[in-house]
Amino acid sequence: MGYPVPYQGALNIPCSHFVEGSCRSCAWLPVPYEQEIQRKEQDLQTKFTDLFQPSLLPTVLSPVQHFRNKAKMAVSGTVERPVLGLLLDPFRPETAVDLCDCPLYPKAFADIFPILKDFIARAGLVPFNVAKNKGELKYLLLSQAQDSGALMLRFVLRTEAKCPLIRRELPQLLQKLPQLQVVSANIQPQKAAILEGSQEIFFTQKQFLPETFNDIPLFMRPQGFFQTNPMVAEKLYATAASWASEVLAKQTAPTVWDLFCGSGGFGLHIANALQKAGKGVQLTGVEISAAAIECAKKSGEQIGLTAQNFTALDVNAYDFSQNARPDLIVVNPPRRGIGTQMTAFLNQLATPFVIYSSCNPQTLAKDVAQLTHYSVEQMQIFDMFPYTAHYEVLVLLRRNK
Repeated sequence: MGYPVPYQGALNIPCSHFVEGSCRSCAWLPVPYEQEIQRKEQDLQTKFTDLFQPSLLPTVLSPVQHFRNKAKMAVSGTVERPVLGLLLDPFRPETAVDLCDCPLYPKAFADIFPILKDFIARAGLVPFNVAKNKGELKYLLLSQAQDSGALMLRFVLRTEAKCPLIRRELPQLLQKLPQLQVVSANIQPQKAAILEGSQEIFFTQKQFLPETFNDIPLFMRPQGFFQTNPMVAEKLYATAASWASEVLAKQTAPTVWDLFCGSGGFGLHIANALQKAGKGVQLTGVEISAAAIECAKKSGEQIGLTAQNFTALDVNAYDFSQNARPDLIVVNPPRRGIGTQMTAFLNQLATPFVIYSSCNPQTLAKDVAQLTHYSVEQMQIFDMFPYTAHYEVLVLLRRNK
């Protein structure tokens, strides 16, 4: 595997890496943004052709630059001169590409990466070499809260051997980056191309990075899912809350289930909107990640949600019989969708409304086809992933009478 062919032509935003051919992650960067949105809308409509021709609400657009809140950097090079970015070929260190100036990252990251490179050298975090199966540091993960600029830093290491050196050098790093609130090491011993392992070692007292979407406190934590395009995510959550408020307007004490809830973004926005309308909402959230559930509980407490039940469990293993039938269910599954077992359960449960958020229109269409007792009321694209073929879709489904 070698470098792609250099590109000559117009781009939506300046990117030397795309021009040089060293990074093509943003494959649609040459496509005019208006045309990109048209392609995504046509793709979604095509996915549903066999079911119906969906009438889409206007697509929610993304900022064109600096819209990501997280950088996932493969670490290569040497301990004295680390390269943060990607490896075009993991077995050929010379294919390393430094992406510290990526125009998708927050502007502040450009000044932070040199400090982190210096820290890597001082702590002796030797980059992992796949070909030689030597070294310790595999990835560096940096996240930023949009409202405060606070940072979370994670080192993905092969073993715990370098943890004492990180602790030794950390005070100096915190002096240089006072906005750095959460620092941890994730231990990933496998040689396979897996981003992180199950073990997380914290070097700071704080283990959560506070964030605020639409005046609702949310929390990022290592190994917990969090949206990477916060400005579009805010609009996504706000729209779901608006739809929920409309369909539950006549309910005095609605019950809401938030399945695959992550850190609780959807359920908490909906519950907060219903509370502001004077309703006594009861919220149940289910998510397999214990870290994410811990964040959701913390957020629920801060907005004064007394009737909340967040559980860390596989959704398909959760005993729903302990709960009354909900007035609304929100599902936000991974790319594989909710699957046959869950669609059959929802059909049988007969809850009046389902709000489905999907990052994969193909599995979304399959799941909606299997939700035979429901019809689509509203559908809207949220362009969470500009310059790629990927996008988020929000769907409101109503139970057939």
